This record gives sequence, structure tokens and C-alpha cells, in this order.
Amino acid sequence: MSITIASFDGADHASVDEAYRIGSAVNDVDLPDFPPFCRRRFDALFHTPMPGTRSLWALARLDGVPAGYLQLDLPQLDNPDNATAELLVHPDLRRRGIGRALHEYGVRLLREHGRKRVVAMAVSALPGGPARSAAGDAFAAATGAQPALAEVRRRLDVDKIDRVALRAALAEARPRAEGYQSVCWQGTTPPEYVTDIAYLDGRLLMDAPMGDVQWEPEQVDAERIRGNERALDARGRRRYHLGMRHEASGRLVAWTLLDVGAAADWHAYQQITIVDPAHRGHRLGLIAKAENLHHLLTHEPAIQVIDTWNAASNSHMVAINEQLGFRPVDSWTDWQLTL
Repeated sequence: MSITIASFDGADHASVDEAYRIGSAVNDVDLPDFPPFCRRRFDALFHTPMPGTRSLWALARLDGVPAGYLQLDLPQLDNPDNATAELLVHPDLRRRGIGRALHEYGVRLLREHGRKRVVAMAVSALPGGPARSAAGDAFAAATGAQPALAEVRRRLDVDKIDRVALRAALAEARPRAEGYQSVCWQGTTPPEYVTDIAYLDGRLLMDAPMGDVQWEPEQVDAERIRGNERALDARGRRRYHLGMRHEASGRLVAWTLLDVGAAADWHAYQQITIVDPAHRGHRLGLIAKAENLHHLLTHEPAIQVIDTWNAASNSHMVAINEQLGFRPVDSWTDWQLTL
């Protein structure tokens, strides 16, 4: 057997097509409850990347047959020593050394670009949850990576939402949020809120549990928010926002985001939820998430399930999610390799 690896970029349409087909096959086998691997999203990774990110791609072939790919994302605006990685091997061609070869190729690239550590995620099963391969964790450990952060994916089944209990929780929470007003929008953030959203987005890695992951907070400003929005528009992500406005100052002091991809109208992701530390203790997180859930379902009636990830140690956000009806599905580990 002969394994060959070559770098490629978005101008190499044949390699992009081959990598997409590998990603689609991996998605269908390893995560069958996920939405289909989205071609629009995948293509946008090449022509409209997130601002401040340089991506390096490599395609592996086994005896000439496309067998796996590697994506390395190198932050350019912050975290100059870091990178993230996604390494996928076609399910029909595993256990033939392809993953190891891609890993070694990627380590050489990262060292050439002056990176000192790389982070990647692997999924595993939870007790009583759906079956998941243990190969990702085993492979990461074999490379010398260390488990740096434990996360859990939870899923909300829309048909099972206890709407009576949710209304009662909101009725209990709202008196504690006197002096705050909810505002919602879709897609692009209104100009009057973009500075506040940049501040809140930049706080995420300060406030969320990061375990042993060595990742500094991102430098986020209005320009970066607009770049993120252009990249998400290119991916076809339909976005539903809700902010909590502090009436005395006029600032948005809490923010949550739900989004829907182009490939599946039945599926959404609960993305960021954050409250400015100076305004915690008013149940703003619960109110924002519950009201944004209503916002989403009003405009996306086909939604059946919503997925979200939280650090296992993030007890406060986990409690809010479980109050909304999210239930654990599987475990995800952030593995960190020092080069």
C-alpha cells in the first residue's frame, strides 16, 4: 500500500470535491444523528474564511484513492502559537496508517509555521447514550496529546419541550430582571449593537471554563464581527439573536445565538450565550435563551432538534440548558498536543 499526501487549496476543485466526499462519509458513519455534511458550508471554508484565520489543507490518497484529509486553522490576530486541527479518514479505509501519516504531515506544517500547540476534538459515548467509536480518543492519546477539556453535547427535542414548566420558570425569572429589556434580530447585527456584541464575544474565552486548554481570549472588535457575519452568510447559516439591554446604560449586557444551516431545516445549533459579569444574578441567561428559542421556532417551524455543547464543569449553563429540556447525547474531549 502506498500513502501519498499533498497540500491543496480552494483553487484545486478536484481535491476540494474529494475532501468533501470524505467528510460526508465520515459524518454519516460516525455521527448519524447529525445533519448532512453541508456542501455550501464546506466550500465557504475556502472562499470566505473566518477573519483572522489561515487554513492549511492536505489530502491523503491510498494507492491513488482519496482516503483522508487534514484541516489546520492558524489564528492570525491572536494565539500566534496555537492551531486547531480536524483529521478525517474515510470509514472504509481506516486502520491502514492514513491517520498517522496525516498527523505527521500536519506536525511538520505546524512547526514550519511556528506553532507550538494544536487542539482537536474527539467524540465518545456516554453511558446509556448512542454508540460512538473510541478510535478518536485512542488516536489522540497515541500521538502524545493530552485531554485538556471535557465537553458534553446536549440535544433539545422540540416536541418534548415542557412549555408549562418553561413559562413558569420565565414568570419566576422576570421580576429579577427588572431594568432589562430583550431585543431580538436575525442575521446581521444592527449597527447600534455591534460594539456591545464585540465586547461580549471577546469575553467568551475569559468566562467559559477552558480546562487545561492554553488559549488566550480573542481580540474582537466591530470589524471582526462584520467579518464573522460575512463568513456565516457565505455558509448559509440563518442566525437568530437575542440580547438583553440594560435600560439605564442602553448597552446590551447579555447575548445568545441560535443558528440553522443550509443543509437541514430540521436542525439548529445553540451557539454562544454570555452575560456580562457586572450584570449576572438577574436570570438574564435563562430569559435570553428561552425567549430566543421562541424567536427561532416562530420563524423556523420545521426545527425538530437543537444541539449545544458545554464544558462538563460549566454547571451554571448546564443547569439552564437542562431546565430548557436539553439532555446529554455524547461526550467530546478537546485534546491538546504540544509540539
